[in-house]
Amino acid sequence: MADASLSLPAPRRVGLLARWETTPFHLICAGTVAAFLVAFLIVPVATVVFVAFWDGQSLTLVHFADFFRTSLMIEATWNSIYVALMAVIVATIIAVPLAYFTVRFRFKGAALIQTLGVIPLVMPPFVGAVAMQLVYGRNGSVNLLLMDWFGFRLPFMEGLNGVIFVQGLHYFPFILLNLSASLANIDSAMEESAQNLGASGWTLFSKIVFPLAMPGYIAGAALVFAKVFDDLATPLLLNVNNMLAPQAYLRITSVGLADPMGYVISTILVVLSVVAVWLSLLSLKNRDFATTQRGGGGLSKRELRTWEKFGAYAFIAVALILALSPHFGILMLSLATVWSFSVIPDAFTFAHYITVFRDAGGMMANTVLYCGLAALIDVVLGTMIAYLVLRTKLPFRQLIDQIAMAAVAVPGLVLGIGILRVYFDVKLPFSGESLATFWVMLAIAYAVRRLPYALRSCTAALQQLHRSLEEAAECLGGDKSVVMRKIVVPLMAGGILAGFVTSFATAAVELASTLLLVTRDASAPLSYGIYVYMQSAAGRGPGAALGVIAVVVVAIATWAAYRVAENDRARRAREGVAV
Repeated sequence: MADASLSLPAPRRVGLLARWETTPFHLICAGTVAAFLVAFLIVPVATVVFVAFWDGQSLTLVHFADFFRTSLMIEATWNSIYVALMAVIVATIIAVPLAYFTVRFRFKGAALIQTLGVIPLVMPPFVGAVAMQLVYGRNGSVNLLLMDWFGFRLPFMEGLNGVIFVQGLHYFPFILLNLSASLANIDSAMEESAQNLGASGWTLFSKIVFPLAMPGYIAGAALVFAKVFDDLATPLLLNVNNMLAPQAYLRITSVGLADPMGYVISTILVVLSVVAVWLSLLSLKNRDFATTQRGGGGLSKRELRTWEKFGAYAFIAVALILALSPHFGILMLSLATVWSFSVIPDAFTFAHYITVFRDAGGMMANTVLYCGLAALIDVVLGTMIAYLVLRTKLPFRQLIDQIAMAAVAVPGLVLGIGILRVYFDVKLPFSGESLATFWVMLAIAYAVRRLPYALRSCTAALQQLHRSLEEAAECLGGDKSVVMRKIVVPLMAGGILAGFVTSFATAAVELASTLLLVTRDASAPLSYGIYVYMQSAAGRGPGAALGVIAVVVVAIATWAAYRVAENDRARRAREGVAV
């Protein structure tokens, strides 16, 4: 009789919940996620776009007409497009050979080169911008040496060139990472067939290898283009204001929230970012890049000949010196007593670090608080969205996932302006402070912008968790909320922690929304302090010291995320959980 009772089927659910394979708990999760995205992503961004078309009484195009009649705005638009395109070209020149050399050829140090090539992402571009002026500026170290040795200077950091140079050096790892992955997945048989037909050298690369790796390159290049549009602080710190992002910031902060031109510029920023992504997808449409993998695939590595090895190492050395020079510059500046019109600082001191630890301790504490809260929000929402997408048939679950991922394409400046517009007149009940400038709103802005990172990490972790484990727990009497809390989340711990650390690290150096939402020094985070210090020559030493601290924090967090992911993968392999 006992055996018979065990075989009785569970009561069948009826209605929509059964059809959607969901429960009231799942609906609560979906409602929570939807409310967050609507309140802090959709409404602020939609408000920015709406105000750009609103004259106070009706929808109109008059604000856009004013924009295109203003010579400064036309100049700013073309300058932004030009800088973004040139930054992609600079990033391509550095990243494509690095990716090809390390994936295609067999030589010592390939893994180290790939690692060093990703380090620029650890430093926010605005942190190294001032230091790069001291290294590559008109009176910087490099130009002083060129003038002494050869009698001429190079305009590395003059005007738009400086923005292109800084952003190209900072963002090229996006192309390096994506292109390396694509090159590693090319079937070696394709290359061997081309070689048998007589192709070699540049012909082999340009006709066979690079076209097959095009999806990876396009993905990286589109990301570089969008990121350059999103970068507000680098042009500001280099005193280049004739670009769209600085103009939007200056209009909102100087003229005010009622000025429609700031919203028009923000709308154009969003449109250009979306167009860049759309064009990247269009360029790959109706083209087949699939190959039949053989033996794991990947380009067949060959040994470099002597002269090839010399050329490859020479290029790699120059590329890495350029890529790592901002880190060297910011470290030197943080230790310098005086560094002006000289190749190296006059003397070195730790006084700047003492200054920032004494005066900016509150900013460091605020950074930990804001970024920790933002990362916590991200992993909670990321886990919810991943579970809804992968474990239920709830309608519109894919739409929720797509809206959350769309946050990566929304410039921080646009989100900050939208939050100010929507919540500035909402007052807190006890203090009377505006909700838009309350420190919690800054943490929420960080969370919105970093949600895609945590979401992808949580999704990957849940994809490796077999559904049978949850079903077994449900058969033992656990409801969905209990199973998720006691089974799913603990088994996803590695991916959740990796997403937490990634969100924390990237939020720690967010500046665009920070400049808009911080109104007093007492509530300012680290990134705000760096920017304020860097505005004056006297403060550049302490600002550089804060920059070094920020780089160390991001580097440690990045390393921790990698270690957490590796340990979780090893644990799953030992326990036989990994799929």
